[in-house]
Amino acid sequence: MNKLEDTSAITNFQIAEPQDSLTPTEGTLRSEVEKALRRYFLHLEDEPVTDLYQMVISEVEVPLLQAVMQHTGNNQSKASIMLGLNRGTLRTKLKQYGLR
Repeated sequence: MNKLEDTSAITNFQIAEPQDSLTPTEGTLRSEVEKALRRYFLHLEDEPVTDLYQMVISEVEVPLLQAVMQHTGNNQSKASIMLGLNRGTLRTKLKQYGLR
């Protein structure tokens, strides 16, 4: 079987089809992030927010790095190719999040 035809490894993510509306397909990573951000903003009240971008990126980046490292058997070369990152950048991110 062609690896591109094997969808068994894609169990937690769905790829959203392009849509005309701004509402993403239910169950996609995008829709889950949007729901989480709506909940976050609802609970803010009048609290000031700074570095929201970095907070969101780190919340998504950590589980992404963990999953890819597990999938590649902690092989940084394979993980960097899969992620589209330079190996040095991957090492820096793993160190930043205490994952190595």
